[in-house]
Amino acid sequence: MHFEELQSSKGQALKGPLLMTPQCFGDDRGWFYESWNRRSFDEAVCETVVFSQDNHSRSIKGVLRGLHYQLAPEPQAKVVRATVGTIYDVAVDIRRNSPTYGAWVGAELSAENKRQLWIPEGFAHGFLTLSDVAEVQYKARGFWNKSCERAIVWNDPDLAIAWPIDRLQGAAVSLSGKDAEAAGFKAAELAGDVFP
Repeated sequence: MHFEELQSSKGQALKGPLLMTPQCFGDDRGWFYESWNRRSFDEAVCETVVFSQDNHSRSIKGVLRGLHYQLAPEPQAKVVRATVGTIYDVAVDIRRNSPTYGAWVGAELSAENKRQLWIPEGFAHGFLTLSDVAEVQYKARGFWNKSCERAIVWNDPDLAIAWPIDRLQGAAVSLSGKDAEAAGFKAAELAGDVFP
């Protein structure tokens, strides 16, 4: 597995998220790759990570889920991958004391490229479905906790995330009611709904 930091929207490496690309072995019979290895992952993130749950979602083209996160006492970290189709996956730094506070990174994750994105605590997460259908699976450290759950609106002008809307080929962005009514980044900050 190859691990790499991504350049943020502010032009510098964003400490925390890592793009994970496996080595895939294939021939005319098919392919094989190691999708998870705790030892190499823990070495890459410099800590021991124990995951609490696995989640699986299915979305049609244009569905945008996010930007979601959980605050203490049950923050969540995630390893995200698309096992069917293609998504554009985004992590936003919402750690108030971080030098990249408010910066974001994005990566295309697909069943074809087999990439995964590690999103530690302190980041809001969302993705846009680019293919007709996408299935997203992710490991989560920390259990889902409704009282800790928060969201920031996907198109907040202060974040200026460059979602690849042009790749939807005319399909509209589709949001849940909760995501459509999510707070802006500055409102979340004023409410204390960011990380220290």
